[in-house]
Amino acid sequence: MQLALRRHLLASTVLIGTSMLGTAAYAQTQTAEAAPADEGTIVVTGSLITNPNLERSTPVNVTTSEEVELRQTNVAEQLLREIPGVVPSVGSAVNNGNGGASYVDLRGLGSFRNIVLLDGNRIAPSGLVGRVDLNNIPLALIERTEVLTGGASTTYGADAVSGVVNFITKQNFSGLEMQASEQITQRGDGNVFRVDTTIGANFDDGRGNAVFSIGYQEADPVYQGSRPFSRFNIDSFTGGASGSGTTVPSRFTGTRPIDPATGLPSVNPATANGGVRQLDPTTGRAVPTFQLFNFNPYNIFQTPFQRYNIFGQAKYEVTDGVEVYTRGLFSKNTVKTIIAPSGVFNSSVTINLNNPFLPAALRNQFCAFNTSTTAGVYTPRFDQATCNAAALATGPTDPRYRTVTTNLGRRTPEVGPRISDFRTTIFDYRLGVRGDITDSIRWDVNGSYGESENIQTLQGYVLTSRVRQALLVNGTAANPVCNDTSNGCVPLNVFGPLGTILPNQVPFITGESTTTIRTSLAQARAVVSGDFGASLPWANDAINFAVGGEYRHYTASQRSDILAKTAGELGGAGGAAPDITGGFDVYEAFGEVVAPIVQDKPFFQNVTLEGGVRYSHYTIDAPNRPKFNTTTWKVQGNWEIVDALKLRGGYSRAVRAPNISELFSPLNTGLTNLADDPCASLNNAGTRTRPAPTPGTNLYNICIAQGATAGNIASIQQPTAGQANVTTGGNLALKPEKSNSYTIGAVLQPSFIPGFSASVDYYHIKITGAITTPTPDDVINNCFGATPLTPPANAATTACTLIRRNPTTGGLDGDPATTGGLFAPLTNQGTLKTDGIDLTMNYNTDLGFGKLALSFAGNWTRSSQFRATPTSDNRECVGLFSVNCSSQSGSIQPEFSWTQRSTLTIENVDLSLLWRHISAVNYEGGVNALYSGPVTGTVVGETFNLGNHTFGHIPAFDYFDLASRIGVGDNLTLTLTVTNLFDKKPPLVGATAGSTSFNSGNTYPSTYDALGRTFKVGARLRF
Repeated sequence: MQLALRRHLLASTVLIGTSMLGTAAYAQTQTAEAAPADEGTIVVTGSLITNPNLERSTPVNVTTSEEVELRQTNVAEQLLREIPGVVPSVGSAVNNGNGGASYVDLRGLGSFRNIVLLDGNRIAPSGLVGRVDLNNIPLALIERTEVLTGGASTTYGADAVSGVVNFITKQNFSGLEMQASEQITQRGDGNVFRVDTTIGANFDDGRGNAVFSIGYQEADPVYQGSRPFSRFNIDSFTGGASGSGTTVPSRFTGTRPIDPATGLPSVNPATANGGVRQLDPTTGRAVPTFQLFNFNPYNIFQTPFQRYNIFGQAKYEVTDGVEVYTRGLFSKNTVKTIIAPSGVFNSSVTINLNNPFLPAALRNQFCAFNTSTTAGVYTPRFDQATCNAAALATGPTDPRYRTVTTNLGRRTPEVGPRISDFRTTIFDYRLGVRGDITDSIRWDVNGSYGESENIQTLQGYVLTSRVRQALLVNGTAANPVCNDTSNGCVPLNVFGPLGTILPNQVPFITGESTTTIRTSLAQARAVVSGDFGASLPWANDAINFAVGGEYRHYTASQRSDILAKTAGELGGAGGAAPDITGGFDVYEAFGEVVAPIVQDKPFFQNVTLEGGVRYSHYTIDAPNRPKFNTTTWKVQGNWEIVDALKLRGGYSRAVRAPNISELFSPLNTGLTNLADDPCASLNNAGTRTRPAPTPGTNLYNICIAQGATAGNIASIQQPTAGQANVTTGGNLALKPEKSNSYTIGAVLQPSFIPGFSASVDYYHIKITGAITTPTPDDVINNCFGATPLTPPANAATTACTLIRRNPTTGGLDGDPATTGGLFAPLTNQGTLKTDGIDLTMNYNTDLGFGKLALSFAGNWTRSSQFRATPTSDNRECVGLFSVNCSSQSGSIQPEFSWTQRSTLTIENVDLSLLWRHISAVNYEGGVNALYSGPVTGTVVGETFNLGNHTFGHIPAFDYFDLASRIGVGDNLTLTLTVTNLFDKKPPLVGATAGSTSFNSGNTYPSTYDALGRTFKVGARLRF
């Protein structure tokens, strides 16, 4: 509390204190083309050739530092996710599935299919997948951000399949700049504080420049329980209260149901094995009425975040024509994800029948349970006399001692929430020398090295092995004793209501676990670029070129403690975190050429052709040193017909080499999302929703072949909380995926509309040999077919038998040590394709009393198709949401999206309105596949009524953000911003319509604003 108070006092001091100083503001807005960072020679994104006269042949979306200031964006991911054509990836709105980093996803092709650059150079990635953590980008020193669409592997090497994001820093910065900002939602939560200080200077008569920037940022969590629409977990298919089957009171398998007429365990053959049943603490019996656990209030819409970052760069002309330059980056980030309490998630446990906490009624049900039938005759596990005698046993050596094995599901709110603390530290250092060979030819040699370390500490997790030990108890309820007293065992009571697990029992059953991921990138590059000093006959400008070579060495490792490496040990942690070590080298040679063909001729103001090629040789750090080679190339051109009209286009072949995770990860069982298990006939509440598979049918045989039993097949439930187990892993035999992409467009600058410019570009990207895993529905349909009751396969097919079920419940969820679930290996059999149109427009005019600036950036995605294998569905996901459409991008890709900014400047005041549009989207399975109607329900005595909703349809959404920037005196600028001006609530789709990471809190919080109206205030002091 004192720390938070000091932080807010600091914010107030900075903001109020600087308001007593001053500067003049001026309006700039988003542009379609980048302004040079320096006067003179520049390198544009997508080319290695330096020439101030060159214009891009490919479309590049540019966001300036002015736009960042008006939005008061705190991290790069928040800025990029709102660019039309960018699909939200992991960021601050992702809680369950956030690994402590944030990423960008261009065109919905996956966050690992693009490259993030800093001043045109790679920086160290943050994890095994090889992605750059956007939390490390020093926004305070960024001049502009350029997003290039389409394959760029020829220029930047592998991975640039969907495009490039290039953050370009301010060059020749001189002076002192201090920035501070604070934001808070209308509801009084979601506070974010940020402060940055940058100092730079030119020295030695302008021969050198140095700049240094340091920053701090802190963000508070926003809990889903603090918003009415997300307080309760809602089923997307029923519209009623939902949640997790791992709940409290405990649930057990292997209990005979109660005959309501006698109150004794039933012997009715129709109720074989009883399925999964929940304990009624009042009667001590396991009953079919389920109370699901509402985990929403524990989850968060804004992850807590703390960052310290340092950035410095310098350059010095040591002699005429030779310059030394360097750059260093350091960042330390802490991201916390907070999810509902841990517990025992349907794991197998053994309970002794003389356990002093075990209710007599439940003991009788365990004894009456049977595992086999003969001609409909059910044999109990123990007869009543044996059961009664076992209750009186004094210990394991007593001849009357008996145990039963059951699957236990018990949430542990008494322990508190599960917290994953991700601490990421990165440094990246670059040193280079560049100079002139002639007046028109330059050379550049540079090298860099960077490392990233991510330490994940899990807290509040229940240890399954300790629970198993603590459930074998003798003695009395007042004086219980563990059978095995090692490790300081404390007996555990899971047979009562919330609160039965006492504070003194918690320390023994919980533990803290750590996993550390380290990555490194060493690289060296040499480039010679310039012009040949000669031009073609009909051109004036010389032919430009760039040639060079590059070397990169990647390493990555994951090291986990024994708790994290043991499958199922950490209750609710998903799969194990195995040790992984890998790396690879790549040697490359490349060349580019830009040739003006015709210039200054009627209807041929400028015709330019560009070409490039890159050869890459990879060596994998593995036994036998696997190797592969790739060749990428591009051909581009532009035709400036007249000053007002330019046509442009290009075609490129790009590749993406498999990353370290895809190559080296061992087979491991984790979690995926699955809406419907064909073998399940009960929902999570234990209600029968369709007939159980019957003996002799194809469906019955398949379910049995996958690990279900004759005893549990009639009582299989849908995966709890829509999460099923999945087994997947890396593959050293993977090869690079290939991409063919092309763009064609036009740039307009009509003289009859002064101040107006526009560009329109069509893009088409197709990836073949894509490294993918099948979607959950692909795995299911390959075995069961689209209609589960008439599957095309038989029980012996590999597609069916690779699916492995829980041996106790027959379901696809449970202990990963015993339940493999779906099998989804990585292969090179995938195909992805997307195409669409980007449109940008800008208009600036002087109104006399002020200046007006209008900008528009829009995207129409015509198609976005994904096919994991040749036998999988060729899935179209534009304007659709579902678990399957989440498999690549995770979030929603609308058909139309745009941002439009209008800025009016009167003297030293800017008033700016940003309009963000997202077109309507529907559920992939059809609007009527999800619930439509009144959303009401009751959870643990609390009733909710959220009105009428159609979960299968999300209408078009429009958000408006209002910003005002005021110049105070000569040195100070104040910016006031209100985002989501009209406090528009997010759409409701329930909690089981998409993937857990992005369909959270009954909505899609990375796409739609879940926080509501937010106020931001910032100050920039410049000397």
